[in-house]
Amino acid sequence: MALQLFFHPFSSYSQKALTAFYEKDVAFTPRVLAPDAPDTFAEFARRWPMRRFPLLVDGTRTLMEATTIIEYLEATRPGAVRLIPQDAQAAVEVRMMDRVFDNYVSTPQQKLVFDVLRAPGERDPKGVADARAMLDTAYAWLDGVMSDREWAAGGMFSLADCAAGPFLFYADWCHPIDPAFANLRAYRARLLARPAFARAVDEARPYRHLFPLGAPDRD
Repeated sequence: MALQLFFHPFSSYSQKALTAFYEKDVAFTPRVLAPDAPDTFAEFARRWPMRRFPLLVDGTRTLMEATTIIEYLEATRPGAVRLIPQDAQAAVEVRMMDRVFDNYVSTPQQKLVFDVLRAPGERDPKGVADARAMLDTAYAWLDGVMSDREWAAGGMFSLADCAAGPFLFYADWCHPIDPAFANLRAYRARLLARPAFARAVDEARPYRHLFPLGAPDRD
């Protein structure tokens, strides 16, 4: 039975999983969550009441969270392209960098987006300021890390880069990466040039008008 992936193309966490599928060339049945597919959304909600995507279904197994989905692909469909090194020490670095991008780039970036979606009287200026400060700190730290690396955990494109692609992509839209952080900006450009992530970005282009902060005319 084919893998089924419930996702939305414009979702950063969906793009994280999609990048892994495309990088590894693993076939799947797309279950796009959209207003014109109510049955798909109903099944998705039954399988995962939190209603956070992406969600992977493999026969009787249901797996949520992009990192878990990529780990599952590595375990069940390793193939020629590996996104998590077999060496345990190298794998720790990959998983650590994945957590950095999830927690210190994606989380504050999403805070900026969600705050705009609130009613004016419910917005959180202090939370937004804290999120911007966290992004600035993350950018500075990552710029140092990327001073001597091609990819997030070294010379191998990995799970961490699947996370970095969409999270840096949208973070730079919300809170631009300072030009002084040349290493990080160059890394973001390499990610956009990577065919697997570039495909995910291209598939999401029709939805750019939905970006709450207004999508910039670039990328």
